[in-house]
Amino acid sequence: MAEELRQFAYLGVLVLVLLTTLPLELYLGVRVWRRPRRLALTVLPVVAVFVVWDLYAIDRGHWDFDPAQTVGVLLFGTLPVEELLFFLVVPVAAIMTLEAVRVVRRWPVGDEATPAPRTHGGEQ
Repeated sequence: MAEELRQFAYLGVLVLVLLTTLPLELYLGVRVWRRPRRLALTVLPVVAVFVVWDLYAIDRGHWDFDPAQTVGVLLFGTLPVEELLFFLVVPVAAIMTLEAVRVVRRWPVGDEATPAPRTHGGEQ
């Protein structure tokens, strides 16, 4: 049975990464998944760079992937779908972790309005 499940090893790790960071969204309210535009603008440029890099490295023989540990779906003829998912899942997990630290430490987020400075007696 273990040999039959081996093709899901890479996907399994990615699912575990998502599952371990999900409580940050649900219980700490980091709001990463609730801001899809912001998330996409952060992650997609990274994905694009790493996909191109990976395709180049695979083409040049710098590395490859064990077909026994992937589901066999190849993008662009050489890139396992799990590798693309890796480039999505790991940055999202990192962002969720950073946002969790911000929530716990009560650090302001860069796109939030800065409160006006307090004045005394109407003077600025």
